[in-house]
Amino acid sequence: MTLKIFFLRHGETVASKTGGFCGTSDVELTPEGEIMAKDFAVAYSTVPWKAVFSSPMRRTIATAKPLCDLIGMEMQLRAGLKEINFGAWEGKTPSEVNKEFHDEYVRWQSEPGWNSPPDGERAIDIARRSSEVIEEIEQTYPSGNVLVVSHKATIRIMLCSLLGIDVGRYRDQRSWHCVIAFICLLLLLVY
Repeated sequence: MTLKIFFLRHGETVASKTGGFCGTSDVELTPEGEIMAKDFAVAYSTVPWKAVFSSPMRRTIATAKPLCDLIGMEMQLRAGLKEINFGAWEGKTPSEVNKEFHDEYVRWQSEPGWNSPPDGERAIDIARRSSEVIEEIEQTYPSGNVLVVSHKATIRIMLCSLLGIDVGRYRDQRSWHCVIAFICLLLLLVY
């Protein structure tokens, strides 16, 4: 048996519903997000999990908790799985950011791998810290199923790193259509 890492984005929050920047804002799940977490737990409780790793943010812990409670497993919190720090953009909508920080926003949109929001993180920073968690998982669990509960940007960046895609492409919709097609193909071949 080989190691299989499953990535799960946290359930719905107000920010994920509205599209605002809420990277390091420690927000709760919406009632719908809590239902999503419970539904995931029921649907995937029969998978023989070896471990569950989670970002230490409330929204990811609340997403992983129903599964961990159901299967009697302790979740392992890792700061390396936290969402991108949007710095001065935290709590703002993209239109507000574009208005207040236009030049920085344009630079970040064109190359988020090497440009960060003011006082925030670059994609390469997230790739570095999240790769340490992936390495820990690979060393500790050489086989079996491991769940990683994290955030949209962080998961995209981890997948880019694992698939050999430039992490600066993590926001590129065209790249994600290719990644999704590739993952679907892998799933068809595995199952």
